[in-house]
Amino acid sequence: MDRFIYVRFKLIIMTKKDSSIFKAIGSTTRLSMLEKLAEGEMHISGLARELNISVPVAAKHINILEDANLIERKVFGKTHILKIIPKNIYNAMDSFALDKKIEVERGSSLLDALKSVSAVEIKKVGNREVVVSTDGEEGFYVYEIGGKFSEKTVQECVFDDDVTVEWKKLLPVTKMRLEITVKK
Repeated sequence: MDRFIYVRFKLIIMTKKDSSIFKAIGSTTRLSMLEKLAEGEMHISGLARELNISVPVAAKHINILEDANLIERKVFGKTHILKIIPKNIYNAMDSFALDKKIEVERGSSLLDALKSVSAVEIKKVGNREVVVSTDGEEGFYVYEIGGKFSEKTVQECVFDDDVTVEWKKLLPVTKMRLEITVKK
């Protein structure tokens, strides 16, 4: 009799698990603060001025963002410098992922396991076949096994032991916006 392998998928779907995160991102003012801080560190009064709010109002919003661990504050005397914590924003989103436990036979591929829980569309890109859609959501998908990216395709990735697989759709996030002017 074949031994069965358990594979746990983390499909990124938001659910209500952490109210401090929802509280933090539930305000357009706080979202604007995060947007400004994504550009770089700012003095609290500079941030208040940029958003056209008073420093005391900005401080209240900052406290909520700090409670959610989305920003950090460095204090130099009476000067408060704020900085976004990108890793915690990514981790906060990841904490809302759905866990699915499935059982597969030894030697099953990641593609077989994925097909057992999702509708999957495969497309040939160059010399590799890649997943281009999961449950009708087109996009670029990657996976981690034990917290590490694999170089193997979903067909080549075969399971002989229990493992956690994190299946991730990469979402376009603007890291930098360049406005390029060509000299005439």
